[in-house]
Amino acid sequence: MNIIDTLFGRPLATEEEKAERIGWFKGIPIFGLDALSSAAYGPEAALTLLIPLGMAGSRYVWPITIGIVILLGIVYFSYRQTIAAYPQGGGSYTVATENLGEGAGLLAAAALMIDYVLTAAVGISAGVGALVSAVPSLEPHTLELCLAILILITIINLRGVQDTGGLFLVPTYIFVLCLLGLIAIGLFKTVAAGGHPVPVVALPKLSGATATVSAWLLLRTFSSGCTAMTGVEAVSNGVMAFREPTDKYAKLTLSIIIGILIVMLLGIAFLVPAYGIAATDPGQPGYDSVLSQLLAAVSGRGIFYWLSIGSILVVLSLSANTAFADFPRLARAIAQNGCLPHAFVLRGRRLVFAQGIYSLALLTGILLIIFRGVTDRLIPLYAVGAFLAFTLSQAGMVMHWKRHGGTGSGRSMFVNGLGALATGITTAVVLVAKFIDGAWITVLLIPLLIVMMRSVKRHYGLVGLEINTTKPVDTMGLHEPIVLLPLDRWSLVADKALRYAWTLSKEIHVLHVHFGEETQSLCRKWGEMVEKPALAAGLPLPKLIVLDSPYRFIVKPIVDYAMQLQIAHPDRNITMLIPELVESHWWHYLLHNNRPEAIRALLLFNGNQRITVASIPYHLRA
Repeated sequence: MNIIDTLFGRPLATEEEKAERIGWFKGIPIFGLDALSSAAYGPEAALTLLIPLGMAGSRYVWPITIGIVILLGIVYFSYRQTIAAYPQGGGSYTVATENLGEGAGLLAAAALMIDYVLTAAVGISAGVGALVSAVPSLEPHTLELCLAILILITIINLRGVQDTGGLFLVPTYIFVLCLLGLIAIGLFKTVAAGGHPVPVVALPKLSGATATVSAWLLLRTFSSGCTAMTGVEAVSNGVMAFREPTDKYAKLTLSIIIGILIVMLLGIAFLVPAYGIAATDPGQPGYDSVLSQLLAAVSGRGIFYWLSIGSILVVLSLSANTAFADFPRLARAIAQNGCLPHAFVLRGRRLVFAQGIYSLALLTGILLIIFRGVTDRLIPLYAVGAFLAFTLSQAGMVMHWKRHGGTGSGRSMFVNGLGALATGITTAVVLVAKFIDGAWITVLLIPLLIVMMRSVKRHYGLVGLEINTTKPVDTMGLHEPIVLLPLDRWSLVADKALRYAWTLSKEIHVLHVHFGEETQSLCRKWGEMVEKPALAAGLPLPKLIVLDSPYRFIVKPIVDYAMQLQIAHPDRNITMLIPELVESHWWHYLLHNNRPEAIRALLLFNGNQRITVASIPYHLRA
C-alpha cells in the first residue's frame, strides 16, 4: 500500500456509493457536530458581551437562551418539512432557486458559502480556545494549532463519508455524555443547595460593572447567542448521504441533534447564574472559557474535568466537519447549474467532492491566518449568512406548498411561513447588532460572490454559444498539415519526433535557431543523419530552417515563424511538434530549460484556430 492509500484510503468504485450511505448513528457526528458544539461557544459568545455588566450579566443568560430555544424549535419544525418535501436534498440554495428564482438561489448560495467557511474557522478556533484555557502556556501557538487541526480535518474528510463518521463517532458521543453529565450533576447540586451551590474550585475574580444594561446591549447579546443555531441546516443539505429511506433517517438525525442541543443550552443557561459564572476576556492572559469554569465549579479539576475539556476541544475542533460535509455538496449543486467551475461536480477517489473540500480548506486557512485563530474576532462575522439562508429556505418552502397544494399544505405553509418570519426578523437583528463589529464584511462579500457566480455562468453560456453545433462534420477542404519541428541538436529525442512527423505530413519544417557551434554541428550531420536515410526509404525530405536571432532569443523566432507561416498559407493547418524530455524524478527538471512550455504557451494563447501544438515525449531511463 502506498502513502496515498495509507492517508486517504483505497480508491472506491462508483458502484460502492451505496455502501458509503449512513444511518442516524453516524449521521449525528457528521452533520451534527457544528450544532452540538455550538453549545460550547454560543453561550460564551453571549456572555462575553455581558462582561461590562460584571456579575449581574449572568442573570440575563436565561431569558436570552429561552428566546434562542423557541427560535430553534420553529426552525426545527420548518426543516423537517423541507426534508420531507426534498428527500433528494433540499438545502437553502435548492429550495430558493426552485421556488423563488435564480437571484434568491444565488443569494442563499453566497450566504451559505460564507457561513460554511466561518463555521469551519470558528469551530477550529473555539476548540483551540478550549485547549488554551486549560493549558495557558499554549496561547502563543494558537494559530499554529488551528492550522494543524485544519489539515487533519481535511485529510479525514478526503477519506470518505463512512470513515469520517467512524473517526468522529467516539469523541462526539463522549462530548455529549460529558456535557449531559455536567448538567445532571450541576442541577442535582443546585437543587440540593437550595439554588445556591458552592463552586468546588474558586471562580476567577471579576471586575465590577462598568456599564448598565440597555436594549442595545441585550440585542447584541442575543445576536451573538444565536451562533448556537448555526449548523441546523446541515442535515437537509446532506439528505442523500443517508441510507434508504433517506428522509426517514435524515429527520430522525435532525430530531436527535436538536433535542440534545436544546437540553445543553437550557442546562448551561440555568447553571451559569446559579454558580455565578461570567465570561473572561478571550485572547487575554488569564482567559478561562465558560465551560471550563462551569466544569471546575461543578466537579473540580479532576478526571471528569480533563475528560470533558478534552472532549470539548476535540469536538469543537472537529465541528468544522459539518462545513466539510456540506460545503462540497452545496458547491456541487451550484456547479450543476453552471454558476461554479464544473470540477466541483466530480467525485474524487473516495466518492467525495474533493474540489469542494480543497476550496473550503484553503478559504478557512486564509481566514484563520487573518484573524490569528481567535474565536471572538470571528464571531461578529458569524450567523448573518446562516439566518439569511434559513429565511430564504423557509420562504421558498411557503411558495412550494402554495404551488403544489395537497393535504396538509395549509398547515405546512403556516409552519414554514412562521419560520421565515422568525428567522427574517432574527437576520435583521443580527445584522444591525453586529454590523459595526464586522458583519459589514459579510454584507460586502455576499454581493461579490453573487457577481462572481453570475460571471461564471455567463462565461459558460458564451462558451456554449460559440462551440455548440447541430451541423454534421465538415468534410470539405481537408489537407495535410504543415508540420513544424523545433530542434536544438540531433539526438534520440529528435529522432523520435521526426519519425512521428513523417506519419502526419509530407511537408516538414525543422526549425533551428542559430547558436554558433551547435548550428554548424547540426548542419554537418543533417545529410548523413536525415536526408540520406529519408531518400533511401522514399520519404519526403524535411526542410532544415535555420532562424537568425541577433539577440540570442530562442522561443520568439520559432513562434514568429509559425505565425508568419499560417498567414502565408490561409488554407492549411499547422502542427507544431515539441520534443520533450520526461525525467524520472521531478527535481531533474530543474536541470533543463523550460523552452517547450514557453513555446506551447505562446502558441496556444495567441488566439488563432489553425495552429495545433503537440508534445512528443521521450522518457529517460532512471
